[in-house]
Amino acid sequence: MSYQEGLNWIHERMKFGIKPGVRRMEWMLERLENPEQNINGIHVVGTNGKGSTVSYMRNALNHNGYTVGTFTSPYIETFNERISVDGTPIPDDDIVALVEIVKPVSEALEAETDLGTATEFEIITMMMFIYFGKMHSVDYVIVEAGLGGKNDSTNVFQPIMTVLTSIGLDHTSILGDSLLDIAKDKSGVIKPGIPLVFSIKDDVSREYIHKVLEENHAKGIELNRDIIMIPENGEFQFQYGTYDFQDIRLSMAGRHQKENASLAIAALIELHERGKAVLDWNLMIRAMEETTWPGRIETLSEDPLVIIDGAHNNEAVEALVETIGRQYPDREITVLFSAIEGKPLSTMVEKLEGIADAFSVTDFDFPKALPKEEIYDKVKHPNRSMVDDHIQFIEAFEGDILLVTGSLYFISEIKQHYNAKRR
Repeated sequence: MSYQEGLNWIHERMKFGIKPGVRRMEWMLERLENPEQNINGIHVVGTNGKGSTVSYMRNALNHNGYTVGTFTSPYIETFNERISVDGTPIPDDDIVALVEIVKPVSEALEAETDLGTATEFEIITMMMFIYFGKMHSVDYVIVEAGLGGKNDSTNVFQPIMTVLTSIGLDHTSILGDSLLDIAKDKSGVIKPGIPLVFSIKDDVSREYIHKVLEENHAKGIELNRDIIMIPENGEFQFQYGTYDFQDIRLSMAGRHQKENASLAIAALIELHERGKAVLDWNLMIRAMEETTWPGRIETLSEDPLVIIDGAHNNEAVEALVETIGRQYPDREITVLFSAIEGKPLSTMVEKLEGIADAFSVTDFDFPKALPKEEIYDKVKHPNRSMVDDHIQFIEAFEGDILLVTGSLYFISEIKQHYNAKRR
């Protein structure tokens, strides 16, 4: 099997959609002698902020001399980055080897059970557990959940630490229409005795999480209660217990990134306190300050200024609007926006219109991408337009600031184009 043949087989699974539940995963993992039991895993779940939080923790552990595997989605530049070691995507040959292990097991699942066909995400999750549990041992594996918590394909291992970055209204057709519904689903990752570091702004959801923590005799470490983050002129101060770190200046912009970093720091302190890691705090803070994550308020071009950001739901758009508004208060901003099905389109567009001097919409080559006409119907901005060729539009842009945002899959397509140009 070639690398491309392996990728094609994985991506063919996309037609089976999203099927919540872990029974297929459990069946396949058992057939493979449960590789997920061999990892030192940290589970990161949440509506927004997962990828950045994973990156902060990974970089801090790397700076302290540990090897770290990560599982993230979606990919921004190359498929292999979904399974990475110390920030480097695994080799093509390893992808092929993993597909050759998983493919017959997934075929046996379909032939021998009534559980149905494994989805694309389940296949990739299986590949990750096999890689770190059997093929390539590392000190820690940081596992980013996909959709939800309780019924997410990743929720099949016993972590040493769990992080819940946020709760927001996304994937409501699957997870529920209210913040409480989504909190109930996310709470399914809470394991007996395993600490949870978390941030929840909704009072009802927060109370529910505390109830589940109490039932599981698990320690809850909460932002704005146990963890104090004090922003000060682009820097921030972090306090948790007896720990107090001053003048932390991140490379990634926005209050939400300070909050993500604070969750990561608290989780690392807790690992240290529990004897699960030995950390040098100066190295940890230096790592936090140097951390970047592609597709999050990332500058593609300086002149003109082109910024990309995968703000793909209301909460992410709010964070983006607040950050851009504060950083560039007197600049003219053109927004180029695209989205996929199932998103709260009207409110996302309305929030972005608040900082836009011009608003353009487009579509892109992805199975769930919305037609630009459907997005355009939601735009009320007086200076609005539809764009047929978004790459040409970006390259020809001569205005002040172009903010390209929306689906992470859209951002990924643009990022890959620019990477190819630079080679």
